[in-house]
Amino acid sequence: MDEGLCNWGVFRSLLAILQWWAFNVTVIIMNKWIFQKLDFKFPLTVSCIHFICSSIGAFVAIKILKIKPLIAVDAEGRWKRIFPMSVVFCINIVLGNVSLRYIPVSFMQTIKSFTPATTVVLQWLVWRKQFDWKIWAALVPIVGGILLTSITELSFNMFGFLAALFGCLATSTKTILAESLLHGYKFDSINTVFYMAPFATCILAVPALVLEGPGVIVWLNTYPSVFHSLIIIFGSGVLAFCLNFSIFYVIHSTTAVTFNVAGNLKVAVAVLVSWLIFKNPIPGLNALGCGITLLGCTFYGYVRHMLSQQSQGSPRTPRTPRNRTEMVPLVPEKLDDKV
Repeated sequence: MDEGLCNWGVFRSLLAILQWWAFNVTVIIMNKWIFQKLDFKFPLTVSCIHFICSSIGAFVAIKILKIKPLIAVDAEGRWKRIFPMSVVFCINIVLGNVSLRYIPVSFMQTIKSFTPATTVVLQWLVWRKQFDWKIWAALVPIVGGILLTSITELSFNMFGFLAALFGCLATSTKTILAESLLHGYKFDSINTVFYMAPFATCILAVPALVLEGPGVIVWLNTYPSVFHSLIIIFGSGVLAFCLNFSIFYVIHSTTAVTFNVAGNLKVAVAVLVSWLIFKNPIPGLNALGCGITLLGCTFYGYVRHMLSQQSQGSPRTPRTPRNRTEMVPLVPEKLDDKV
């Protein structure tokens, strides 16, 4: 009986990881396909469509299907807590799509792996947190791998590179803000989308209309297969919401260590699939840099997990570190209680 339950747990975890990989890689590839193959070079509009689809999907999941109970937040909390988070959330998604517009998926995914380093540095600068030396040492291969990848990238584009890099900063800022602004709320990924996606839609709608509206109209009037292309564009928005739902499933089906390793392997899968589809050249040193970065991220996750195990039971908030040496960054081990 126990063996059967164990086997089912392993199968459930594997299934959760595979569907997470499938949604994540599909969304990335579809977005790149939209920009490159459909010639729909409007990242703000694509992001806005994603927010609209996610808003509708979260409403259906919570209000109609009642898959998750709604976490109540009063009006004051929405404007003082949710809205600032939504601004950073919006910037993060937009920068990710902008980077995809200009650089290959492999390069973009490698740069996004820089997020642990930017998170630690921001906490050190903003919150004056002190970290265990093992945390800083674990960041060395991540930084080194990204430097090697950037130097050897044949399709390097400064604008796309900066968009991906500032996207890392936006992700780190979101993590730090979540620790203080959403303290006391047990948000899962679906409730997060329910509250933030409508705000993000309102924030992005006007810039998208002003900056990209005329170009979108020209594209609609000149592109030969508009109907089929629109199905792909809106389909990417639907899958973007499904990705949030898959994150919720994989979080509750795996351990923290498994989640960390699976996340880094997911990047490798995305890089491989994008190379098979788009055939962008990846030199040997570039692939080596990507591999070093992913191994560094895995090692960093392991170090962070071990340090958190040592410090269980100690209070941790951004403003009240345990002592002079704050060992563990704010990046959550799992995402079930963070945004």
